[in-house]
Amino acid sequence: MQRTDEGFPATPCSAERHKAAAAEALLNVEKARPVLEQIANKWSVLILTVLCSRPSRFNEIMRRLDGITHKALADALKRLERNGLIRREVLTTTTPVGVEYTITSLGRSLQQPFEALYTWSMTYGPELEQAQHDYDNGKR
Repeated sequence: MQRTDEGFPATPCSAERHKAAAAEALLNVEKARPVLEQIANKWSVLILTVLCSRPSRFNEIMRRLDGITHKALADALKRLERNGLIRREVLTTTTPVGVEYTITSLGRSLQQPFEALYTWSMTYGPELEQAQHDYDNGKR
């Protein structure tokens, strides 16, 4: 695959198409920002990724997300449920009462973009780390 000078895959893009996309992005920033603020933070992305594979209980999600605090997980789960991306189900068959979280079809619609983001992070992670290293060492 051909790459640009920055190392990104080269895609044919006319100047007109680029200008149109940039103008559209600026026009829609007011609409997109509140949505992106809800789904594009690191914990939301990771929680939805965990729930894509199977429904999970709170402690299981917490174990799989190394570094998340109890409060951060509880807040993120409430936000995701409020936005219709996950469903919270009280399990009455267990003592003490358990709660299981399941991704909804709306949440599952984010699976492909998240997989693309994951693939990007695996592909370009080393370059990102090198750029950070170079910046931190004054090699701008």
